Amino acid sequence: MRVLALLTWILALAAAQPVAASSPALQPVEQQLASLLASRSGDVGVAALDLSTGETVAVNGDKAYPMASTVKVAVAAAYLSQVDHGRRTLNDKIAGQSARTLLEAMLIHSNNGATDLLIRNLGGPAEVQSWLDFHKMSGVRIDRTIARLLADKRDLWDMRDSATPLAMVSMLRTIDRGNVLSQSSRVYLLDVMRRCATGKNRMRGMLTGVPIEHKTGTLNNYTSDVGFITMPDGRRLAVAFFARGGADRPTTIAQAARTIYDGFSGWLRRINFTNNMAAAIRAN
Repeated sequence: MRVLALLTWILALAAAQPVAASSPALQPVEQQLASLLASRSGDVGVAALDLSTGETVAVNGDKAYPMASTVKVAVAAAYLSQVDHGRRTLNDKIAGQSARTLLEAMLIHSNNGATDLLIRNLGGPAEVQSWLDFHKMSGVRIDRTIARLLADKRDLWDMRDSATPLAMVSMLRTIDRGNVLSQSSRVYLLDVMRRCATGKNRMRGMLTGVPIEHKTGTLNNYTSDVGFITMPDGRRLAVAFFARGGADRPTTIAQAARTIYDGFSGWLRRINFTNNMAAAIRAN
């Protein structure tokens, strides 16, 4: 009976996939992250979401921050959705350049002109916002073209063109795991994000050799990075790092990314140990 009770407990633990933030197993990770960010200057928001289990950790996860160029992931996904529905192709010419060329310039080199050409081709910021709303990707606002955003008086607390860290990782999960993109478009988007050439001292800064697909954002006194991190066992995290004000923001993001990677790695090792124990008991 004791063996049966132990088996029942272990199998229940292994099968559980809580979706709430800060599960008991991940509370130490969130505490380490909060301690790190409290020691740094500025206002930093971070979220990480395990795409397999739904487990989430966050610090200032519900606070809105400017997206800056991280909005370009949403623009790319909206365009690729049009490709999937046969309304556009990556070979379409826009201002004399192929959509593929513009999309890759936007995500790899963060080209603002390419971004605005794609936004206008889609019908403007309101149409991209409508695409997000239709797919229930809430908490993400797209109000202006990049040119308009840069021309307006800078206000890092402006709610326009903003997202919360938790909304951003939720959007990334929907793009990656939802039905908004075909498999081929998803693979293409991740491949282009993998080739991101900006902000190598941010999410990638302390994760050398770790598979990462991401997009950075930069404004005066503001730094961000969002995307996906692949863990040693193949599981993937959607992550968002927004840093407003303060000093050495790229290093803060790099340290936060390392904390998340190490924390989730330890948690996954414990989950795997539990699964192995359950398998051993079943075998007996």
